[in-house]
Amino acid sequence: MRIILEGTAGPEGWPSPGCRCASCGRVTTVRRRLSIVIDGRIRLAPDGPGHPDDARHHRIPERPERAGDGVRADHSTGGPRSWPEGYLVAHTPDGLAVTGPDGGRLLYAGFHLTATASLPPETRGDRQGDERPDRDQRSGPERREEPSRPYDVVLIDPLDRPERLGDLRRRGLVTPRTRVVAVGLDHRVPSEGELARRLAFWGAEAVSDGTVVDTRDRPLPARTAPRRTLLLGGARSGKSEEAELRLAAEPHVTYVATGPSGGDDPSWLARVKAHRDRRPAHWGTVETTDLAELLRTSSGTLLIDGLGTWIAAVFDECGAWPGYGQDDTHAQSAVPDEAEQKTGRAGAEPSPLDRVALRCDELVEAWRTTAARVVAVSDEVGLGVIPATASGRLFRDTLGSLNQRLARESEDVALVVAGRVLSLPI
Repeated sequence: MRIILEGTAGPEGWPSPGCRCASCGRVTTVRRRLSIVIDGRIRLAPDGPGHPDDARHHRIPERPERAGDGVRADHSTGGPRSWPEGYLVAHTPDGLAVTGPDGGRLLYAGFHLTATASLPPETRGDRQGDERPDRDQRSGPERREEPSRPYDVVLIDPLDRPERLGDLRRRGLVTPRTRVVAVGLDHRVPSEGELARRLAFWGAEAVSDGTVVDTRDRPLPARTAPRRTLLLGGARSGKSEEAELRLAAEPHVTYVATGPSGGDDPSWLARVKAHRDRRPAHWGTVETTDLAELLRTSSGTLLIDGLGTWIAAVFDECGAWPGYGQDDTHAQSAVPDEAEQKTGRAGAEPSPLDRVALRCDELVEAWRTTAARVVAVSDEVGLGVIPATASGRLFRDTLGSLNQRLARESEDVALVVAGRVLSLPI
């Protein structure tokens, strides 16, 4: 099938007329509201006026209905839907699916559209009062939807729940041979540059208005994702959201929660709930502090959130926090410096801080050798005031040293500040 993208923006276009937001002010390429023409026979466009006079309109319903065992039904009259011969049009739970006479498969997954079946020029005319379908609008032989067969082209609004793309990949409906094109674009994304950055993570592409896509096309080679990514940031910087965004379109992700359950603390429970609600439903979750073992045994995709809560939990497990009544003013970092790594710590019996240091060593080694793809979130602790307590200084020094060691073994490191991402190249 030959698909013409006459417009690629959301219902109001991009920039949106009269909008004074920063995104609409930054955009340099004007995009018209979405309009899709398939083989010159079927048009998909937002609900509303502007349909051509030489077309019959079919509003795609919110829920699929079936005519017998087939997938076509006229949802306004209850009779058979009239599409050009050889075309199968169905509303699926994933969006509007179109299969052409050549077997090419298209999925549109975005905001609500109206589908219009156009007539070829030679059959147009005054049809007032004529309810009989023209030859080219009569249904061909009954054809069944093939839900398990991958799509050749997917047109998707990636700004609305990009995890839908990951779920399509998980179910085998989007494969490396599927061309994924972003449509419905608008000021929900801050800039065109930010859009391109996100699409690179999601394995999708943006094209200009007027682009022609064919179901026989093959996508460009996929971007090779970094195997180990470390995202640093302060409190409420957006670092967790950035980690989730980067992996949103992945088919299989295990979210690794390292923090405490929260007990009865309402504020902590609210934070945990917010994180859970943001995550895609098809992601798995593991709650553990044994990160080294998980990294050694995993080969999939892991999102670790985060290393700050992991360090705190390890201090708890090892009993390494400075105690009351002790002279802990000069408590040292649990991560050994280079001299200590060469000579070892004195004494045969490891101290609580020695045990914390061993856990950090194990984590760094597992991070360096893991076969998994990992995105880890950690707190940037070196930009604030010097902590007033020995425990605070010990936590800062230990986590800061661990961040440095992991960064040296990472292909990608970034700092997130106020929701903006600053790459930290080596």
